[in-house]
Amino acid sequence: MTPGPTDPPQSTRAAVLIPFGIVTLIWGSTWLVIRDQIAVVPPSWSISYRFLVAGIAMAIYAGIKRESFKFDARGYAFAAVIGVALFTFNFNFVYRAEHYVTSGLVAVVFALLLVPNAIFGRIFLKQRLGRQLMVGCAVAMAGVALLFVNEARVDPHGPRSATIGIVLTLCGVMAASVANVIQGSAFAKRYPMAPTLAMAMLIGASLDAAFAWATTGPPVFEPRFGYVAGILYLGVFASALAFPLYFNVIRAIGPAKAAYSGVIVPVIAMLLSTIFERYHWSTLAVAGAILSGIGLVIALSARRPAR
Repeated sequence: MTPGPTDPPQSTRAAVLIPFGIVTLIWGSTWLVIRDQIAVVPPSWSISYRFLVAGIAMAIYAGIKRESFKFDARGYAFAAVIGVALFTFNFNFVYRAEHYVTSGLVAVVFALLLVPNAIFGRIFLKQRLGRQLMVGCAVAMAGVALLFVNEARVDPHGPRSATIGIVLTLCGVMAASVANVIQGSAFAKRYPMAPTLAMAMLIGASLDAAFAWATTGPPVFEPRFGYVAGILYLGVFASALAFPLYFNVIRAIGPAKAAYSGVIVPVIAMLLSTIFERYHWSTLAVAGAILSGIGLVIALSARRPAR
């Protein structure tokens, strides 16, 4: 059915906006938790625990929905690609980036996910980028640029560490974009979401554990309440709940628009940092946050469908 002139744009319907908002709020809070996760335990072990919890939670959910775990060879390959790109490469790059730069700067750089998502979506999914979407993108990226300049100026690690952290984050961005675009394809819709993600998360957790053992030795675990609570929060809420919601948004409006969640995530991260880390807002940070919000509204209110 073709939308009529008075129909609301696809990206402003409640079925998209509600999960979009939930995902953005959850992921905006994860940066503080991730920072705490890498204090004692090697990053890859923390990532492995996170996705072991997430995979089990997704498998239980799939069992409750009585969705089948029977896949053909392509289905297993699809889950493996998602597991490798998103739950292994992406998160190993991001967790390590936080060793070199502040969580705020990592969150800001990760907002650039919008760019490869839009480019890959246009190339591989033939998704149109309407004028209003491009204007919103430009405004939002201007806001992200201001946030980046602000965070780079106050980052205490120095230029060499900042460069390493930014490069690692950009590698994570590219890995995440590959998974995002694959999830937006027609091929992905052949397989039920919950079992596929459960399998992808468990594959990712296994690879993370193998990499951790090879590079840092046997498992390390911190029996501290904050660490355990962080693993459960990241595994259940930030992964098992957030990723299915986010991938459904990608399938509804395309990877370019869905990536706008990453534009607002650093703003939320900095708001939380204001409360918990005494973050001080500069004029650049305020201007960047405002521009990011304006760009998001412009892009998501575009009436041209993503496809």
